[in-house]
Amino acid sequence: MIASELAEHSKFLMDNLRLKTFPIGVRFIRDIEEIPEKARRPSLFLKKKITICQGVTMARNYGWQVALTRSDIICVPALLAFGLTPAPDASTELSGLFCEVGFKNNKEVSLEEVKSMSLLEKDEFEGILLFPMAKAAAEPDVIVIYGNPAQISRLIQAATFNSTSRVSGSFGGKVECSEYLVSPLKTGQPRVIIPGLGDRIFSMTMDDEMVFALPVSFLDELIDGLKKSGSKIGARYPITHYQNFQPEFPKVYRELAEKLGI
Repeated sequence: MIASELAEHSKFLMDNLRLKTFPIGVRFIRDIEEIPEKARRPSLFLKKKITICQGVTMARNYGWQVALTRSDIICVPALLAFGLTPAPDASTELSGLFCEVGFKNNKEVSLEEVKSMSLLEKDEFEGILLFPMAKAAAEPDVIVIYGNPAQISRLIQAATFNSTSRVSGSFGGKVECSEYLVSPLKTGQPRVIIPGLGDRIFSMTMDDEMVFALPVSFLDELIDGLKKSGSKIGARYPITHYQNFQPEFPKVYRELAEKLGI
């Protein structure tokens, strides 16, 4: 998909859903040489390491192009999930970590959950590039949209307009960056995600924000669905409140109205 199409789709999403932050494109990088010259690597540009979710915030709030490799990321769970550590078995390390911090009660249960997560293989990619969809720095693999529940509901309606199935989500409350970045890449399907602790602690994700993520191959279908879904009943965002009714007031108000003849 060419940059002008992405920019047009981004504008439509921003206008139609009145989004507070930019929809972003995500490119998985196989070779560091692919990183555009204008992309900001935190370890070089900010002289510090950050979390992946911070990079997402910089892209969707600041409008930056952000490139993240293992030397730019400080979040150990994310490094494991994205295959960016020397660990021979990232799943075992991640499941053990969940137990150590009190998210799981034993390693066997923890490992079963980790196996259900969307993870990258060791060294499958060298990093990720995050950028506003309106200013595409490369052909994205995944599109990520943050919104409130009502905005996400409209996106779900759009995604299911031409589909025989409903939109899925996988919720664990931790390392959710893999669900909104890796899962659409691996499954080829849109996803709904509730951001986890990292998003809220480090990247300032608000309590009312959710995530809708999709492979870029699904973008045209999503835009078409957003234009058509619910059009016959005026479905849109903001959702209109029903006003065709006569309110009822407490007895004291009714008695005064009767006294005044109104």
